[in-house]
Amino acid sequence: MKLENPHPAIPFYQPAGDEVTVFERTWQNKLPLLIKGPTGCGKTRFVTHMAARLGLPLYTVACHDDLTAADLVGRHLIGDGQTVWCDGPLTRAVREGGICYLDEIVEARKDTTVVLHPLADDRRILPIDRTGELLKAPPEFMLVVSYNPGYQNLLKGMKPSTRQRFVSLRFDFPAREREESILLGETGCAPDLARRLVGIANALRTLKEHDLEEAASTRLLVYAALLIRAGMDPVSACRAAIVESLTDDPEIAEALMEVVAATFGR
Repeated sequence: MKLENPHPAIPFYQPAGDEVTVFERTWQNKLPLLIKGPTGCGKTRFVTHMAARLGLPLYTVACHDDLTAADLVGRHLIGDGQTVWCDGPLTRAVREGGICYLDEIVEARKDTTVVLHPLADDRRILPIDRTGELLKAPPEFMLVVSYNPGYQNLLKGMKPSTRQRFVSLRFDFPAREREESILLGETGCAPDLARRLVGIANALRTLKEHDLEEAASTRLLVYAALLIRAGMDPVSACRAAIVESLTDDPEIAEALMEVVAATFGR
């Protein structure tokens, strides 16, 4: 049976615990939020769901090594013979009273994340040096960041002085029953297919420390289910959507495919 979304305008999300309450209370108290968990476990979907649930505009930034403070705050652009100031996503979220979500914050340069500090404490201000503005965040504004602790090392980790400015939520891959329900709600696939795909994921996740840099994510299971629902052979769909996304090593890929073939009786 397909798990229906009671609010179609709100992206589907199935809570694992009290994360919805934590998010709402954090927003109500004008606090910033940090979400940590492995790739593909639902962090971005959760933020998207909560923004829609609260009726707030959402500005999402995929952080990377070349991200600058100007990319977040804004810059002057030249056009039609004049210089015009253009707000960045962080500034727009502050002006509009929305959510600014910085995905994989540890990928950004340290000198970039410093701009977040005055927004992530009781000041809740954003100084814009290039325009001379000092924006005070309205009550509706919320700063949310996320990262994958599995990728942390000496070169890429969140500074304690930054991390301790946030309320924190820890995400992980869903328990078997919840992950099956997520597949049903996301794809409308048959319960038996959801059960098999989750079984494959759990089997592959036990290999993470031995052969794989990353575990099979719930996102990849959704991709596989959608391909199968579209008429693709289940084994071929799992190779394309799951196995080949996890490894470039042909031998490891074939070992993973043995789990897939056994699951679908090949």
